Formats: sequence, structure tokens, C-alpha cells
Amino acid sequence: MVSLPPTRTGLRAGASNAEVPEQVRDRPVPVADLWTVLDAVPDPEIPAISLVDLGIIRDIAWQGDTLQVTVTPTYSGCPATSVINFEIERALHDNGIDKLELKRQLSPPWTTDWLSDKGRAKLEAYGIAPPQPAGGPKRCPHCGSAHVSRISQFGSTPCKAQWRCDACLEPFDYFKCI
Repeated sequence: MVSLPPTRTGLRAGASNAEVPEQVRDRPVPVADLWTVLDAVPDPEIPAISLVDLGIIRDIAWQGDTLQVTVTPTYSGCPATSVINFEIERALHDNGIDKLELKRQLSPPWTTDWLSDKGRAKLEAYGIAPPQPAGGPKRCPHCGSAHVSRISQFGSTPCKAQWRCDACLEPFDYFKCI
């Protein structure tokens, strides 16, 4: 007999199996609840946004009694890939998912178009200008001024460039369009 993972509402990172009522332990967790769990997992390079906000979680589906999570890295050489995979596994295991398969999907490649609107807003609140189709930030994420200058095409990570506000003189990262 196959034992499926527990069903819960309001799943959260760190929940224990003991918190799940006995009558729901033998049914699979709804996929919508699992999206909520992964929406709480921060990106290791930009902790202000979640992996779901970043758009790298492409799919979550049950394949029999195994949960399959499809992940598209921001680029194939992303140094955070192993940490991201570990955090996905930990969050799901902490919520009672025992059988898990992470599937790496490189095609289609990730693009900044996959960032959620919520993620874009969180980036700006964190002090990183979100990507813009025109190739540069609309405004300073600190003071809102449209008077900004590029300092360097290279920032703290390969996906960011360094900019400065000409009004408040604060430097800031700009998340490049990819």
C-alpha cells in the first residue's frame, strides 16, 4: 500500500507532521498549498523575493506518490542553483512531503519577464530597481527620482548592474533584463 503525503491547509515552512489531523494524513497535499509553501522560500541572492516571485518554479505536480517540482535556473551557470534546490527540498520536507523529485528545465530559458508583479515591487522596496524593457531603471528605488546614471554594467551578481541616483546620490543595483 502506498502512503501519500499529508493534506494540510495553511502549510508553512517548519510545520510538523504531528500538526496534521490523522484523518487527512493519507491524501496528497493540494498543489495550491505547495505553491504557498514555495512562495515563502526566499531567493538566496535576493532574499526580498521568493523563488515563486522570481519565476523559477515552473511547475508543481503529483506523479503518483511523488511530488515533482520543475525548476528553471535564471541561467545555466547560476552559482545559487544547489542552494535553491536544497531550500526547495527542505521547505517541502518540513511540510510532510517525503517523496520529491526536482526536475531541472532549461528550455525555454528563464527570462525577467517571468518575475511576478509582486516580485518586482518587492525588489524596488528592497532597493533594487526592477528590470525594464528599455534597458535601464525608470527611477531610483530610494527616492523615486528619474535622474539616474549607470556606473557599471556589472553589479554584485551577474544579473545586476550598478547605477546611481543623480538626485540623492545613492548607488543601487538594477536587475538586468534577460
